[in-house]
Amino acid sequence: VKMDAPHLPEPCAEKRVRIIGSELVESYTVYIIEVNVGDHSWTVKHRYSDFHELHEKLTVEKKIDKHLLPPKKIIGKNSKSLVEKRQKELEVYLQTLLNRFPVSTPKVLSNFLLFHLYEINGIAAALAEELFHKGEQLLAAGEVFLLRPLQLYAVTQQLKLAKPTCANGDAKADLGHILDFTCRLKYLKIPGMKAAVGTSNIEEQRLPFDLSIFKSLLQIEISDCDAGQIKGLPSLKPTLATLSIHLSASSMKEILVPEASEFAQWEPEGVDTDCPVTAIIPTWKMLTTLDMSRNFIRCIDESVKLIPEVEFLDLSYNELSLVENLQHLYNLVHLDLSFNKLTVLEAVHTKLGNIKTLNLSGNQLETLSGLSKLYSLVNLDLSSNRLAQLDEIKNIGTLPCLEKLSLADNPMCIIPDYRTKVLAQFCDRASEVCLNGTTTTEKELDTVEVLKAIQKAKEAKDRMANNDKKTQVVAPPPGHTLIVTGYHRQVTWLQSCCV
Repeated sequence: VKMDAPHLPEPCAEKRVRIIGSELVESYTVYIIEVNVGDHSWTVKHRYSDFHELHEKLTVEKKIDKHLLPPKKIIGKNSKSLVEKRQKELEVYLQTLLNRFPVSTPKVLSNFLLFHLYEINGIAAALAEELFHKGEQLLAAGEVFLLRPLQLYAVTQQLKLAKPTCANGDAKADLGHILDFTCRLKYLKIPGMKAAVGTSNIEEQRLPFDLSIFKSLLQIEISDCDAGQIKGLPSLKPTLATLSIHLSASSMKEILVPEASEFAQWEPEGVDTDCPVTAIIPTWKMLTTLDMSRNFIRCIDESVKLIPEVEFLDLSYNELSLVENLQHLYNLVHLDLSFNKLTVLEAVHTKLGNIKTLNLSGNQLETLSGLSKLYSLVNLDLSSNRLAQLDEIKNIGTLPCLEKLSLADNPMCIIPDYRTKVLAQFCDRASEVCLNGTTTTEKELDTVEVLKAIQKAKEAKDRMANNDKKTQVVAPPPGHTLIVTGYHRQVTWLQSCCV
């Protein structure tokens, strides 16, 4: 049986160089070098003097043959024939160096070929050396540390190899410096990118990386990655308090419970259920802030059962059309659902019982009927919706704690004196409501009092009209006599035969 050749991890991949061209810059020639390591390739540009400087260092540090580098030419150095000849010679020179050091590339050669930017060993070594010098200082400062997906991929791949953590013999480049740092780091940011990295063909969104090397993270922010490349995220549950994911997820589930795909039925730990389950999933016990804004999420799925301690939830700039499953978040206080596709809000108080701040701006709401029982609500943003009727404000006018309300960029804003007409809906609380970021003025309050007086007069007139209808005397039916009794002048009909 023919066996496929074993796949070599990238750190062991073959290294090749080609000089694919040259260009004249001012008075000197620059050679364009293409470097290939496994499936990854990139380009580097160097003039001859850079090669000469590299060679000088290698002859001292690594005892390279002094005659290996093509000699320097003065006359006709930029002639086409000389450039083409030297291009081939320099290519042979570089490939000879790589063949001479197949396992551990000397640092000076590694930097010359930009291995510290694009090649796994070089990236890991550069990061280790940076943390050797600055790691303690960075941890003491407590600032957010930035790592690119490519760097994390490099470390992940290095840890898979059965080799010493210091392969090139430089103690400063030992992987141990990275692991010591990641064990203690508290604040991490991972910014990916959509385009290829630098001059390479490396697409960071295709590179898986493992977060289980982080043992003390309190806060992590990931952007422009693919959810499938993020490994080990559940290992952060014991410590993580703030999780931010942007431009990376199409569902909440693939971030909060990526292991769910392995089980037919799962439930969070601590939940009593009579239904058969194949897995009990630990909750995010420390997570109080979840920011999944600017993703591609279409529904609030059942994975929210796993974040019972969350107080701040940001799902803005997604594709949500329903408010659902949030009844599982008993501690939720601040919710941002702005710039989604919400058109109706039905009985949201059953899902948002203790909410204080609610941002619904940038949706497609035409009615506020579902908000009438959010009695804890303090701050409500309804700007940039489709609210046209002032009567809709009655649904929130009786909310006892509402202090800040934004209605900017709604159709109702073109109604003359709409501010005072809106404030009048809050009756005695008009002075306590800040509308569109502007405190209510005395003049507006005076106008509100007039509107309230007019409204009360209208209501009194309507009541009198209704009372008149109720007390209107009607002729007794044939054979009956009218009798009025009691304090309330109760009217009854008594048949004539009984009189």
